[in-house]
Amino acid sequence: MSRVIGLTGSIGMGKSHAAALFRTLGLPVFDADAEVHALQRRGGALVAAIERLHPGTTGPAGVDRAKLGRAVLGDRG
Repeated sequence: MSRVIGLTGSIGMGKSHAAALFRTLGLPVFDADAEVHALQRRGGALVAAIERLHPGTTGPAGVDRAKLGRAVLGDRG
């Protein structure tokens, strides 16, 4: 029987540490944060779509997360 375990929690709760321990045991770990960063960096699969939806939020390095946050959350300050 296989099981799927999800790690959740706030910043500094030890999620990355727990995931690293699972890796050392040879268990597969899917890191959603790392996947999102890969999709949004230079050449990432989401960069063009994000730019179409929110013009000016990407650049040479991929998605500018601060600009995207302002565009999505409406914070113009």
